Amino acid sequence: MSRNTTLISPFTIPAEKNAKGFSARSFIDAKNNFFLLKRLLDLGISAAIMLIVLSWLIPLLAVLISLDSKGPVFFRQKRIGRGGKSFFCLKFRTMYVNKDCHTRQAEKNDRRITRIGRFLRNTNIDEFPQFINVFLGEMSLVGPRPHMHADCTSFSQVVNGYKFRNMVKPGITGLAQVKGYHGPAVTYESIFRRFQWDAFYVRNASLWLDLRILRKTITQRL
Repeated sequence: MSRNTTLISPFTIPAEKNAKGFSARSFIDAKNNFFLLKRLLDLGISAAIMLIVLSWLIPLLAVLISLDSKGPVFFRQKRIGRGGKSFFCLKFRTMYVNKDCHTRQAEKNDRRITRIGRFLRNTNIDEFPQFINVFLGEMSLVGPRPHMHADCTSFSQVVNGYKFRNMVKPGITGLAQVKGYHGPAVTYESIFRRFQWDAFYVRNASLWLDLRILRKTITQRL
């Protein structure tokens, strides 16, 4: 398959330079009622998680992370949000403080990862602070995972129309994740396949699809 092909079964995303008359925003503008309900769902669940879970989890992990290594409790990284707008994505810090953290993806057996950090990553607990991002309206419960600026730029160079995925808010979980695509995207196929599912989600976004993705995420984690 050509590297310029962006086939999304059963749809095709036209390459940006050849997309005459194509309005990606039309897929979003027709879903105003959905996005209102989606925002209410985001607010309700994120507020509940912050009150019931993060209220005790943050103090506990603040102690454990501080005892394990020097540095802040939270890792704040600038990521790409809806419409290409930047925001600071929150995570519990899982690495030793290092100069490559904003440009280099984590790797398998990465020596930068701390002892407590490896546990947090394996259980996905490091992602829990992103419920704060959801509450603030920077992210959603469901959507394409937010990329670092460096990754978004490099991925856009190998997959035409890649930034189409930025038409919706990034999510804590997404269709690509429940389809098995986790961790670093280091090959063209892994980048392309994730984009397929992300673009499919943007075109078919609905409350029913969000609920199915949330249910699938929970069952896969249990």
